[in-house]
Amino acid sequence: MAKDSAPDLTGQLRFESDKGAGASKWIAIFLGLALIGWMGSGYIIPTETADEVTEEPTVRPVAVAVIDSAARDIELVLTAEGQSTPDRSTGIQAKASGQMTSVLVARGDLVAAGQELGRIDSRTIEAQLAQAQAQLVQATEDYDRAVTLQGRGIATENQVTQTRAAKVAAEAAVTAAQEQLDNTIIRAPFAGRLNEMTLDVGEFVNDGDVVAEVLDNDPLTVVVQVPQQALSRLEKGQEAQVSFITGETRTGTVGFIGSNADSQTRTFRVEVTVDNPDSQMPAGLSARIVIPTGQARGHFISPAILSLSPTGELGIKTVLPDDTVAFRPIMIVRAQPDGIWVTGLEDETRIITVGQGFVNAGDVVDPRPAAQQAVAVTQ
Repeated sequence: MAKDSAPDLTGQLRFESDKGAGASKWIAIFLGLALIGWMGSGYIIPTETADEVTEEPTVRPVAVAVIDSAARDIELVLTAEGQSTPDRSTGIQAKASGQMTSVLVARGDLVAAGQELGRIDSRTIEAQLAQAQAQLVQATEDYDRAVTLQGRGIATENQVTQTRAAKVAAEAAVTAAQEQLDNTIIRAPFAGRLNEMTLDVGEFVNDGDVVAEVLDNDPLTVVVQVPQQALSRLEKGQEAQVSFITGETRTGTVGFIGSNADSQTRTFRVEVTVDNPDSQMPAGLSARIVIPTGQARGHFISPAILSLSPTGELGIKTVLPDDTVAFRPIMIVRAQPDGIWVTGLEDETRIITVGQGFVNAGDVVDPRPAAQQAVAVTQ
């Protein structure tokens, strides 16, 4: 028997000689390659993601509340806080020394110019005055006699000169004594109200002691400090409304405008005079003055809607006809308890009242009337 046809005596099965054995090998190789290709196709040809397939959502404009504001003519006013002061005040000094013999007034009384307030004991000065007057009489007689004798050729010119000098000295002594006597009467230097009074009967006072203080409160002067930028709007004679802390209101007049600014505050002193008959209003009261300074066209708004630009400029945000936001610089020209008046806007404008903090100039917004927006926010 031939060698290649010898029987297999090992007992193992062999399929190399089968006709289908080679075809199954190629099918397995093909399926393996197909599987590898499918797994790698995700890296070579990436599939579209869900985000790429999904359409981008539409961005809706921010809803803001707006009001239609129209400019109105307003009266510009300058408002300042100050304090009332007396028109004049001075301490009254004793001009003589001695014991008080009478006191005719009390602290708080109204006094007239030159009115007697009290008297110092003047008995010694009266005696000195009587002596000086007697010496003056004698000196006058001596002088007259010398002149007569000179006319007769008996007296000399030197004798006349001596008697004239003695007469002049006697007159000076009388004048001095009379002045000292007048100084024993303490008088008010001007009309006003006695703010202080230390005189009592029997009290001893010295020449130069301050015994009383008188204030002239008519007119009353209200002093305020005005900023530099407002100084050009003021002039003497302007009318001012003055409201005192007591609740009383008076009409005053600008009487003084300072020419030199305070070195620390850079403000100027302004005085407003107010008529105060019988000194009814005391000095030292806090007061608020309002001075009309002209007219302007402005809008009345709430301070809550004010905004700042990126550069720090004060203004408000408005909505243009094409629903875009615009920043408008403004100037506050008048303040009231319920709001402020501003200038710098168009006569007709839409002002953002709610939502201005969420939008910037140039943004497109959804403007809604302020009342409608309030309902939407509540809901």
